[in-house]
Amino acid sequence: MIPLLIDLSGRCVLICGGGEVAARKAAFFLPEAEVTVVSRSFASPLLRSGARLVEADLDLLDDTGLRALCSGAYLVVAATSDPALNGRIVRAARSEGVLANSASGAGGDVQLPAVARGERYVVAIGTGGESPGMARFLRETIEQAFPRLDEMIALQARLRRRLQDGFPDQQQRSSLLRAVLEDGEIWAALGQGEDSAWALVEDRYLHA
Repeated sequence: MIPLLIDLSGRCVLICGGGEVAARKAAFFLPEAEVTVVSRSFASPLLRSGARLVEADLDLLDDTGLRALCSGAYLVVAATSDPALNGRIVRAARSEGVLANSASGAGGDVQLPAVARGERYVVAIGTGGESPGMARFLRETIEQAFPRLDEMIALQARLRRRLQDGFPDQQQRSSLLRAVLEDGEIWAALGQGEDSAWALVEDRYLHA
């Protein structure tokens, strides 16, 4: 599989199933996508999620009905407790040219990664479905190891603008940006605010 970051703003994500797994899937896509959940009943997190809830018995739909349900969606998530039904949903989505993810049963075209997210970054981690626990472990490790990641990204952006004005050599600019990334004292200074860290950058790397 090829990892991609996709803008789902205004796109329809259809989630089939109304249990806890479906609730987690809905939370993954909300609030960016327009999420519709179809099920006989809905777990309490779904009731307050903001997703559009459609009450229907998926077990009673034949293949034609499932294809009609999937038609028009950008992504279909099969999240029922029945692997066989999930497989039917995936096949119906594919027949309509719609991407699909499956919680169990026949594999889909899309896997949902563990995500570490900040204001300025997103890191997605997948293990091909073999070890969701490892994916979560890696996400938590990144979040714990780099608590100032948003601030460093802002600092790097500020430094890039400054370097573009006064350092014409691309290799030198890249070296300076990397040196700042590897400077533990600058990471620590970010805890006192960007201006404190910037003063250290100027002293060590711009006026040295």
